[in-house]
Amino acid sequence: MAKILVFNNDTDRMETYYRGEAEPMPYNTNGTLKVREFRGSSKSNILWTTKRTMQSWNSQRYIFGAPIPVGFAFKRPYEGGHGNQSQHYAGVAFDVGQTLSSTQRTRLWNSAKNSGVWYYVEPISLTPTWVHFDKRFGTPACSTGGFPQLKRGSLSNYVCIAQDDLNTLGFRTNGLDGIFGAATQTAVINYQKSKGLTADGIVGCNTWRSLQEAVVGTGPTSTTIN
Repeated sequence: MAKILVFNNDTDRMETYYRGEAEPMPYNTNGTLKVREFRGSSKSNILWTTKRTMQSWNSQRYIFGAPIPVGFAFKRPYEGGHGNQSQHYAGVAFDVGQTLSSTQRTRLWNSAKNSGVWYYVEPISLTPTWVHFDKRFGTPACSTGGFPQLKRGSLSNYVCIAQDDLNTLGFRTNGLDGIFGAATQTAVINYQKSKGLTADGIVGCNTWRSLQEAVVGTGPTSTTIN
């Protein structure tokens, strides 16, 4: 049974669901995206995503008109497998179509590109054996792209990433809930001090880079929340 945290972009709230591996993801229609498909190779008991990501999947599946095999979707930073500020860690990205024929994959890519439901569809030249699309949102804290700036009062799946990193590194946030409260702010400040960063309690570009470089692919620790 997975615990699934969903950022509802419409109400600006975090929602919590519990689903079995064979059950559809929250907000998924017609059972086209099971928990085990969204999980992919992640071993985590906790997953996170957004309502709009699930709605975009629903639209994509309807437009394509056939099953879409999912190779990779969610991963927690400590599990690695993607770039340091990959949207897979935010639960808003999919790498799909690995088992389709080249012709079918091209049709899937075209349908994703033309659908208008995704923020980003990776150029087909960069994904020769799969199709990548994602529903990232917010202005990246770094000019090169990535995750948005976070501060006290922020609330989203991106906060889950920061909390996950901090807890894994031993800077406890008193939970993993996507809500940037006092405990998360204190954890950020303590982490920043430990790394010689500006201790302002804001997760900006430098703090994001530092956190992800320290955590991605390193595995869980005794203080990781799971």
